[in-house]
Amino acid sequence: MKLSKRIWASVILFGFFGQLAWMVENMYFNKYLYDTISDNPSFISAMVAASAIVATLTTLIMGTLSDRVGKRKIFMVVGYIIWGFTTMAFAFITTDNAAKLFPTLNAVTVAAITVIVMDCVMTFFGSTANDGAFNAWVTDVTDNTNRARVEAVLSAMPLIALLVIFGVLDGMFVTKTDPVTGEIHSNWKLFYIIVGGLVTFGGIIGSFLIKDSPNLKPNKDNYFKNIIYGFRPSTVKQNKMLYISFVAFTIVCIAYQVFMPYLIIYIDNYLGIHDYAIPLGIILILSAVISVVMGNIMDKVGKHKFMIPMLAVLIIGCIGIFFVRTILPLAIMGTVMMGANLVVSSAVNATIRDYTPEDKAGLFQGIRMFFSVLLPMVIGPYIGAAVIKNSNETYEEYGVIKQVPTPNIFLAAAIVCVIAVIPMIVLVKNKKKEIKNTGETDV
Repeated sequence: MKLSKRIWASVILFGFFGQLAWMVENMYFNKYLYDTISDNPSFISAMVAASAIVATLTTLIMGTLSDRVGKRKIFMVVGYIIWGFTTMAFAFITTDNAAKLFPTLNAVTVAAITVIVMDCVMTFFGSTANDGAFNAWVTDVTDNTNRARVEAVLSAMPLIALLVIFGVLDGMFVTKTDPVTGEIHSNWKLFYIIVGGLVTFGGIIGSFLIKDSPNLKPNKDNYFKNIIYGFRPSTVKQNKMLYISFVAFTIVCIAYQVFMPYLIIYIDNYLGIHDYAIPLGIILILSAVISVVMGNIMDKVGKHKFMIPMLAVLIIGCIGIFFVRTILPLAIMGTVMMGANLVVSSAVNATIRDYTPEDKAGLFQGIRMFFSVLLPMVIGPYIGAAVIKNSNETYEEYGVIKQVPTPNIFLAAAIVCVIAVIPMIVLVKNKKKEIKNTGETDV
């Protein structure tokens, strides 16, 4: 099935602006917390875990609700608009403001907790709009002849969003260098206001562009039964390959979350590459190109054929990053690792959509979040934090001793990736069996 220009424009618009907000949440909230409030990695892992729990519950409840009412657009548009405003709110969370509001309490702790709480509020609206409604809408308007291509484009969106952030916003507001003194100054307030404003703008533009699928009908089944539907043993039994796909995706996402929350901090403070926008920009551009090109190939050749080989490349990339210390090798191995990660994620995610029951696309977005966000973002960052603490690597900044991430987080990620081979073997064997039994096209 050929997708219309309107659908592609909606995919790109909501995909990009959504990932712009998520990338700030996933990476820059961590850096902001680390740089301006506390270097304790436990705060970062707690924030990631809390937002993951909220994201999963929100997607489960609101995704099922979008099935119930038979509408996606209203959740997407309103959600994106408010999502942007909640992102702007971070401009006003500082230790100074915390001290003024709560003079008898520890300002650092109050500020850190406020960041975590506001992250959860922001996540509620983001997950309603993006994870619950937008992802269900993508399933509504695609089929198994074009999903790998769409997934490849969506997988590239986080990197494109980061490229915009690194290439434009980071250098202007987050790591702005004084041309006279050489000192680095940050303007986090303006940074958050601009990003939040862009997300709200995306929601407004999207209101004129996106349309619900004409095939989407209200699901009149019991709402509360639908919420727990995906966790029933009978549901798992009826959709075995869907849940095996979820397991494979979970493991890959856990590996990603072992290092990703600490990546900028690692490059900046361990490798000493303060202009991290340069290597990351190279990695993001090349990885996005690889993802889109491979997505087209997977739709033609068969996505199951790429899972295990690209997982092997991903493992090699993680191991390679462990050894690099300078910009060029970092850019090369980073591209290998991130490009492979995107291809593997696209293949498995497209497989998840193939096995998702058409009349329960919204409902299963919550289940997808449980496996792709909740478990990875609870488990992965804590593995990373444990590795960082056990490495006991520190540096001094303005007389303060701070912990710093070490290359061991990439080795830990590689070890986790190896486990994903098991469910992927099952998926590949089952697909080959389906092709043999039904005579369907090998895609």
